[in-house]
Amino acid sequence: MLLVPLSLLVMWWGGVAWSVIVGLVGIGLLAEWVQLCGTSPRAPLGALLVLVSALGWGLAIFGPPLPVLQFGLGALLLMLLLARPWLGFGVLYVGVSVWALIWLRQQAAGFDNLLFLLPVVWASDVGAYVAGRVVGGPKLAPAISPGKTWSGALGGVVAACLVGATIAGGLAGHPSRAALLASLLAVVSQIGDLGESYVKRRFGVKDSGRLIPGHGGLLDRLDGVLAASLAAVGWAFVAGPGQYLWR
Repeated sequence: MLLVPLSLLVMWWGGVAWSVIVGLVGIGLLAEWVQLCGTSPRAPLGALLVLVSALGWGLAIFGPPLPVLQFGLGALLLMLLLARPWLGFGVLYVGVSVWALIWLRQQAAGFDNLLFLLPVVWASDVGAYVAGRVVGGPKLAPAISPGKTWSGALGGVVAACLVGATIAGGLAGHPSRAALLASLLAVVSQIGDLGESYVKRRFGVKDSGRLIPGHGGLLDRLDGVLAASLAAVGWAFVAGPGQYLWR
């Protein structure tokens, strides 16, 4: 639970602090994905991917990258996707998601939008867990994640809607629109959770890492946030950069 107030503090601070912290978390996420795919982060390939991704995020934080670096990073990613599809997909997915979280905070309404996004995803996780345990019922995707139920998925969406509408009402905007957006983000975050469960099952791994005792790794905790951040960026381009997401 200590991670929540720390995340909110750094998010409020914003600027380079938020970008650097998110970038460092991204390095940890990528290292876990590399290991999940059967390649040690200490091996030459794993270390290279982590270092190159760190370079890409550093350029995104401190200034626009030179065209030659853009081309080099793109060519490396394309070769990786062709040679090791799962590894390449993870680099692309984690990389773009981390960029999305950095980009969202850099916008005019960045703090408020992240203050909406993160609690909505957390509410979806908590609501799904509580509803699944209390109500139970048919399994959502037993072949991928046997513990998840349809009642849990619905409970997560309802919890996200309530939290999203409450936050929007306290900030500015329309709670009804916020609830609609929150439901979309909740569904996307649950898809991200299922997607990570599928990858772990694909590679025969129980947890993505052991960084957080009793809770697995960073990917296990942030899978929903990564997916929802991509949806939030897409929505932000529709709403217009600098605007509240729910307007």
